[in-house]
Amino acid sequence: MGRITDTVKFLLILNVIFYIGSFIIGDLATKLFALYYFENPNFQYWQPITHMFMHDPSSIFHILFNMYALWAFGSPLEMRWGQKKFLFFYFSAGLGAAIIHTAVNYFQIHSAMDALVSAGMSQEQVMELLNTGSYNTAILDYVSQDTIQGLYNSFNGVALGASGAVYGILVAFAIMFPNIELMLMFVPVPIKAKFFIPGIILLDLIFGITGTATGIAHWAHIGGALFGFIMAWYWKKNSFDNHRWN
Repeated sequence: MGRITDTVKFLLILNVIFYIGSFIIGDLATKLFALYYFENPNFQYWQPITHMFMHDPSSIFHILFNMYALWAFGSPLEMRWGQKKFLFFYFSAGLGAAIIHTAVNYFQIHSAMDALVSAGMSQEQVMELLNTGSYNTAILDYVSQDTIQGLYNSFNGVALGASGAVYGILVAFAIMFPNIELMLMFVPVPIKAKFFIPGIILLDLIFGITGTATGIAHWAHIGGALFGFIMAWYWKKNSFDNHRWN
């Protein structure tokens, strides 16, 4: 985990450009380039790609953590695989994160919509809720406010950040370099990558299932990790890493 490789450097620069641009353009940048749910009118076909380069402008730690992980864990993988293969892996993991995140949103949104319709709300009233957030509070006798708020947030919320692709990189690092020892900031004991990284993913899975630690796209993390695992495991199993793409 020393020098920055060429492709990782390119991705770092691109993320920083998008981050600075989000301050210059403002909310329009989020509306154009963050990932909306595909049935939301703000969804654009390029967002599954561009959301990987968008980060929360209100917290610099979001981009700092992702870029540090991209450098620290991505550079060894690029040195092992080569530029083209690493770039393919990065975007595939990021797209996998978008797919799983969207699939979970679809299930949650349509389950909540079905519950509202079954409780007596018309399709027009459901659409008004999705578009404006307003609804007749009498429906709360049949459906919880958490269900309604979750529906509105899932439909109108955005996913942004390189975290999905980074989680793919983390998993691949654990597969390719399982016995490398990593240090946690608040735990002064080295932990091998094959234990540390699955532990992080397990936490995301718990948070995603329980709905705790809101404001973080836990299922996007799981999606990136899942797609990253499939690719890295397959390549290592078939010794594909010995055949560089460039």
